[in-house]
Amino acid sequence: MTQTHIQSTDRTTPVFPSLGLALSFWLKLGFISFGGPAGQIAIMHQELVEKRRWISEQRFLHALNYCMLLPGPEAQQLAIYIGWLLHGIRGGIVAGVLFVLPSLLMLIGLSWLYIAYGQTSLVAGLFYGIKPAVTAIVLQAAYRIGGRTLTNTSLWAIAIAAFTALFIFHLPFPLIIFCAALLGYFGGRFLPQHFQMRAGHAPKSPAATYGAAVIDDNTPTPEHARFRWSSLGRVLLVGILLWSLPMLSLIYLFGWQHSLTQMAWFFTKAALMTFGGAYAVLPYVMQAAVVDYGWLSAGQMIDGLALGETTPGPLIMVLIFVGFVAAYMQALFGPEQLFLAGTVAAIVVTWFTFLPSFIFILAGGPFIESTHQQFNLTAPLSAITAAVVGVIVNLTLFFAYHVLWPQGFNAEFDAWAAGIALFSALALIGFKWNVIWVIVLAASTGLLIQLSLT
Repeated sequence: MTQTHIQSTDRTTPVFPSLGLALSFWLKLGFISFGGPAGQIAIMHQELVEKRRWISEQRFLHALNYCMLLPGPEAQQLAIYIGWLLHGIRGGIVAGVLFVLPSLLMLIGLSWLYIAYGQTSLVAGLFYGIKPAVTAIVLQAAYRIGGRTLTNTSLWAIAIAAFTALFIFHLPFPLIIFCAALLGYFGGRFLPQHFQMRAGHAPKSPAATYGAAVIDDNTPTPEHARFRWSSLGRVLLVGILLWSLPMLSLIYLFGWQHSLTQMAWFFTKAALMTFGGAYAVLPYVMQAAVVDYGWLSAGQMIDGLALGETTPGPLIMVLIFVGFVAAYMQALFGPEQLFLAGTVAAIVVTWFTFLPSFIFILAGGPFIESTHQQFNLTAPLSAITAAVVGVIVNLTLFFAYHVLWPQGFNAEFDAWAAGIALFSALALIGFKWNVIWVIVLAASTGLLIQLSLT
């Protein structure tokens, strides 16, 4: 992430923002948070640290380091943390909800357009070009994370082992993550120099100063953010109730085997395994959604990832597309209520995917604010991130197979799709083009190819 940092000479402390002012900012952020976690964190750093000075650089990085250790979307968790630090639990909830709400509404609309009109020549042509571009985007993710993570032979070995476990032995994703964490734990004890985690999305100018901040380096912890066992107990109790009551309601209304109930259960598990970003958990979701549950096809999953890339918010929002399409195609509420079924499923998926993030921040935030000690979790996280690289490479091959041989290996190789994929990979990795522009060009090319062939 490249930023131009200007040393500030204004040492006056800015006015403490009202909840209404903060609300307007979080809503704005929800509409402009493109670019994945790195871009989203860059926007928050620029707006909250540099311009508005609501939080100092040191406190911002301290919160970010905690969020990077958690499963789930770290950019959204960072928004929850800062909103909570400023305005308590209300502020954290507002920040976290508004971070994903615009994306939720956009994806519900785009998912409906996709599933209702996806067979038209226009939409089919656009997605013909988008699919190979998405394959290149996933390859770029492996390249980017691998370049940051695989710094020695131990981490390379873990990445290769994770790829082999998935590609050859088809071992379950949770088992791979668990084994990687164990390797990281013991590796951190016996080879600590091989398991040092780099800062992935943190701003690269810790020495920069932008003037006094509302929450400054030496600002005492706000009263609401002080650690108390009673507060921790209340947050955990409410969190458990907010998870269990909707789950029990789904079981009571529809039964355990119903698709909505299974979505709630599965996406809760997925939310707890998203170490290393959304790309890490996509193979797990792909396996379950396409193979185990049959909610949608591999091609539809690739299309959903493309829609997720072109909307604001965390990439894990692609799971909303999975829920909407699955419920719509299964006509869960009957053939007359297809849109309602898809919308309800999208909301269910959103609730169970993002609820853990709120619990992690609101429960753990006070403890993080009470200490600046180094947690002994960096070694396991380094190993998990290394394993994620192998997982993403496996996902790339899975996508490439379905894009380049859409009818299987026994059918014809799609040279046009291969050309779009190669161009997209060169543009993203070689020339570092913006993802949105690559998708637009690929979609336009796909449409032209489809029109010329008809």
